[in-house]
Amino acid sequence: MTNTTILIVALQQEFNPSHLPTGIRVYYSGIGKINACMATLKAIHECSPRQIINFGTAGSVHDGLSGLLPVSRVVQRDVITSLAPRGQMPMCPRPVQYETQIDGYTCGTGDTFVTEQDPWLDETGVHLVDMELFAIAAVAHEYKIPWHAYKYVTDKANDNSVTDWKSQMHLGEQLYLEKLRQLGL
Repeated sequence: MTNTTILIVALQQEFNPSHLPTGIRVYYSGIGKINACMATLKAIHECSPRQIINFGTAGSVHDGLSGLLPVSRVVQRDVITSLAPRGQMPMCPRPVQYETQIDGYTCGTGDTFVTEQDPWLDETGVHLVDMELFAIAAVAHEYKIPWHAYKYVTDKANDNSVTDWKSQMHLGEQLYLEKLRQLGL
């Protein structure tokens, strides 16, 4: 089966598949980089897509960011080792960041929920934090498939992040559907 577009979404609570236009398939990855990698690989092998879109939630590390935001660059925020600079996997030939051709924000991906200020995020130009996008972008890059990501801001990456995320993760769905219409899908 070949689909033009596949969506990778972490949780069904973020996006109901019954609202999708025809010809677009959604894959739910679960939370985290390994789950996102596995779901993206499965989607590629089952659908041979021409593009991958990630809809998801994110925490904002800057005041004033809200709504659905396009992502133009993604980095890993949780690779911390004395063997390489932060964000860079030691002895790994793959890129340390991935970019799209759309104007947008920088997302820092990691397998932790950000609940406090981290100066490295500011130094690196990170605006948003999530737990899946870097893995999705890495797999898409490896298979030479264009990717795009749109993140709905659910929280302010602070002490209330988990509570805010749980209560607001479903609020981006209408914005995701509008984005699909804007993209002509």
